[in-house]
Amino acid sequence: QVQLVESGGGWVQPGGSLRLSCAASGVADSIYLMGWYRQAPRKQRELVAVIQNSDSANYADSVKGLFTVSRDNAKNTVDLQMNSLKTEDTDVYYCMGQLRTRDVYWGQGTQITVSS
Repeated sequence: QVQLVESGGGWVQPGGSLRLSCAASGVADSIYLMGWYRQAPRKQRELVAVIQNSDSANYADSVKGLFTVSRDNAKNTVDLQMNSLKTEDTDVYYCMGQLRTRDVYWGQGTQITVSS
């Protein structure tokens, strides 16, 4: 079975930085699309950044120029470098992987808290 395991969540002060990592297992080949979504309580899950195995990336407008998503196709890992964090970035962040079969898998979520 496909599993995505996240690491790197935690607390940071406004203006600080964090890096999230996600490792996939149970996948024979490179995952077509990997990335990160976030979800606040009682809100819809929203895209933060995704990256194809070609390294083509898409970002939410709110994080462009601030967050950077990267991946290692051989290892099926994806990272999210988050800089200049703001209080509104506080959310549960979920790793996502989409196979070429269009099957989508999610990590368990990791809490990011940005506060003074």
